[in-house]
Order: sequence, then structure tokens, then C-alpha cells
Amino acid sequence: MSHPVSPQPPAGPAENAIDLESATPPYEQVRRQISVAASSGALPPGTRLPSVRALAADLGIAPGTVARAYKELEAAGVVVTAGRRGTVVAVTSPVAGRAEAYWGPYSA
Repeated sequence: MSHPVSPQPPAGPAENAIDLESATPPYEQVRRQISVAASSGALPPGTRLPSVRALAADLGIAPGTVARAYKELEAAGVVVTAGRRGTVVAVTSPVAGRAEAYWGPYSA
């Protein structure tokens, strides 16, 4: 069973596909697909992404590859990672001009 780009709850964009024959590194393919889905609204702010291990297993790539993509997405402000809460699509604060997490019902 493979995860869509947005796991629980499934939000529905097309499933990630990695082309291992491509000149583009797999981590960049993952990063680009998530970034495009987030900017297009296919992954709305607050959407929880699959765990690194789950997405890596579904895509047939190493967990370190997914971890690198998530790290670069976080550095770019596309996602926010908070320990056990996981990684979610960030909300850009119009006041601060920086990415923030929207945890909705997950807020403490």
C-alpha cells in the first residue's frame, strides 16, 4: 500500500513517483513534488506528511533520501517538523513573513 503525498487524512494529489533513471537525484524529485503540491494547494497548510520511513518504503528509496528532501523543504519554509508531531505543510505568517506550523486539532 503506498501513501499519497499527503497521508492521514489522504488529501488526494497523485501519488509520488520517483524516476531512478532520471538525471535528477531522487531527493530532489521528492522535494520538488512536495513543494509543487504545497504551492498549488494540493497539500493545504497543516497537511501532515508521511513519516520519513513510510514514504521511503513506499517509494523504494533510502530513508536518508527522504530525510534530505524534508530537511531542504524545512529550510525553504515549505514544511515544519516538530518531533513526534511529524512534518506538516507550513503556513506562511503574513506578519512575520516566516513559516509556521498550523497544528489545528494537534495543538497542545
